[in-house]
Amino acid sequence: MNRTLILLLALAPSGAAHAQDIILKPLGEARLRYESVDQDGLPADAEALTLRVRAGVEAKAGNWSALVEGQGNLAIVDDYFDGLHGAATRPLIADPDNIALSRAQVRYTSPGFAITAGRQRLAFDDERFVGGVGFRQNGQSFDAVRAEITPVKGVKADIAYAWSVRTIWGIDGTGARQQAVSGDNVFSNLSVATPVGKVAAFAYLVDQDEAAMQGFRMASQSYGVRLDGSQPLGKAKIAYQLSYARQSDWHRNPNNYATDYYHADLAVDFGGPRVGVGYEILGADDGTALTSFQTPLATGFKFKGWADKFLTTPPDGLRDLYASAGWGWKAVGPLKAVTLQATYHEFRSDRASRVYGDEIDLLASAKLGKFTTSARYARYRADGFATDTDKYWLQLDWTL
Repeated sequence: MNRTLILLLALAPSGAAHAQDIILKPLGEARLRYESVDQDGLPADAEALTLRVRAGVEAKAGNWSALVEGQGNLAIVDDYFDGLHGAATRPLIADPDNIALSRAQVRYTSPGFAITAGRQRLAFDDERFVGGVGFRQNGQSFDAVRAEITPVKGVKADIAYAWSVRTIWGIDGTGARQQAVSGDNVFSNLSVATPVGKVAAFAYLVDQDEAAMQGFRMASQSYGVRLDGSQPLGKAKIAYQLSYARQSDWHRNPNNYATDYYHADLAVDFGGPRVGVGYEILGADDGTALTSFQTPLATGFKFKGWADKFLTTPPDGLRDLYASAGWGWKAVGPLKAVTLQATYHEFRSDRASRVYGDEIDLLASAKLGKFTTSARYARYRADGFATDTDKYWLQLDWTL
């Protein structure tokens, strides 16, 4: 932390030392969630009722701000395997008890420039490569320095160096599920606003520089481009995403591999009803374990189905063809942002053309004041990969 504070002080103008009024903002949120998992091949089901609380304060003075936030997660009902404690006779629900310093950061901003140093959450683009894993109770944060530079309107360079990844496993994390993973991670993104959407070129260098992390085999370098845009279509709105990346081994990874990533997504919003379709490919090299396209720092729950069968890409890669339909209302009586959604996934291998299985994901959510409530269901049916699994969630979020 000392080195990052020195860097910030060096970058700040001398006028920043002048006395400024300090504005304090309290931070607080809570989440109560019930999760149930029925998974074939295990002798018992899993049930978890967990409560996560986050609290902190942000202080601002002129161009400077400082933020400190702690969090705790408590299992009220703990009939589940949390990944760290007990035998894996029940399905995994990756929300272990935890108490931690989730964020402790200093930030300096000026027109066209911002730099943040310390423990922070990082999210690049749609979090496909780097994200905060917001769905899991403990989340993921980074000990990092991040610079965001906008030299002219519509052009942005976003660069971060992270020397530690604070994982979802919390204070008891160990082995391949560590509390924190060290390494020289570099994330960079250069985007330009165009008439057809935001075009970005990116480089994500992931350094899982610890032998416990699959013998360094999760270290990789990914370079790619992405288009994210939308256009009016009569009274409707069409949104689209296109991505391509090339990944290969990096740093101390003993594997020698190279493979590709493709993603195309198209969605149409008719002002209530919504439909979408997409196709995502995480390529394979030669079928050896961990030589397929991997994204260990992504917010995995957002991709490849909520049953979490493909958080680690299989050796033969993955092809995910999916379609979604839903309906959204701005208000229904006292409820705001009411949403119903259904998504279907068909999973296949990228190499050898094998069927893996299919999945249905359902969601209903609504807001009432400072509360958001949601119900989810995921149904995975295996056809050559993993086992049949049903997951249910009931969740209540509150934000200060």
